[in-house]
Amino acid sequence: MAISDIYRRFSKDIGIDLGTANTLIYVKDKGIVINEPSVVAVNTKTDQIIAIGEEAKKMLGKTPSHISAIRPLVGGVISDFEVTEKMLKYLIHKVHQDTFLKPRPKVIISIHLGVTEVEKKAVEDATLHAGAREVFLIEEPMAAAIGARLPIQDASGNVVVDFGAGTTEIAVISLGGIVAWKSLKVAGNELDKNIIQYARDEFNLLLGEKTAEEVKKKIGSAITGEEDDLEATIRGRDLISGLPKEVSITGHQVTEAISRSLKVILDNIKITIESTPPELVSDIYLKGIVLTGGGSLLKNIDQLIHEQTQIPVHIADDPLTCVARGTGLVLEDLESLKNVLISPSEINI
Repeated sequence: MAISDIYRRFSKDIGIDLGTANTLIYVKDKGIVINEPSVVAVNTKTDQIIAIGEEAKKMLGKTPSHISAIRPLVGGVISDFEVTEKMLKYLIHKVHQDTFLKPRPKVIISIHLGVTEVEKKAVEDATLHAGAREVFLIEEPMAAAIGARLPIQDASGNVVVDFGAGTTEIAVISLGGIVAWKSLKVAGNELDKNIIQYARDEFNLLLGEKTAEEVKKKIGSAITGEEDDLEATIRGRDLISGLPKEVSITGHQVTEAISRSLKVILDNIKITIESTPPELVSDIYLKGIVLTGGGSLLKNIDQLIHEQTQIPVHIADDPLTCVARGTGLVLEDLESLKNVLISPSEINI
């Protein structure tokens, strides 16, 4: 038996949801085994990795000058190739920590819609350098639709809105392909920035991203309603005195802060559906829109989209893991789902 065959036998084929906020890894026959923040802490003096994932996320905004806690993906695109490669290598080895041989897994990894050939190559190269034997790419909304168990191979329209941290991907899927789509840089992180800007304008208060995210999760809502009276305490730096300051913010104020970004997403959902063939629109009206990604957990987001489009809206089961589960389902059934991959002609099953 050749050495390559031995490596192949002991390697665990994996699916990766390479997200702006979190990276999830699905192992064939096991399910999702890793869910870590896409954050890496680097010692800038020695160029060494200090921490990856949850441990590194705790350092965001709290590091001394010689330590940099960074997100190597911005808007779903690799912004730091070397750090992304090291992060992937760490996660792949973590999956194979009970294997005595160097792992060489087959990897299916998600990418965003509309990325350039250069960006696709960067993802592929980073994954290969991290230890993968073969790398196959799948578009994120396609993986999300498969993870949500939508009948993507049927001759009917399926709409997926994958509302992530760095991007919002809107796709109409039929016969295993994407018919119409939009990819926006307006997503969960943008909502956090809206809250930071609101606190600056209304309270002269400088907030951190982590605080803004916590407020969004705690009392944020897509529409005004019963959450309006909820309050949360936010702490930051007073922009006038430069000293620590604490104020209360209401649910209504958070809704007001994020409303403009939500309108951009709504407008693009409408534009995508308007550019869809009439027969598929008929299917969509009956079957509805499926929401995936962390942004779909924002209170009443499904109600807002339904009110604006008059189309039923459903939030997928466990929306945070849909993309990772989708990559895993393709791994489990490569023969029948190979057509959904970016380069099906290159697959060596």
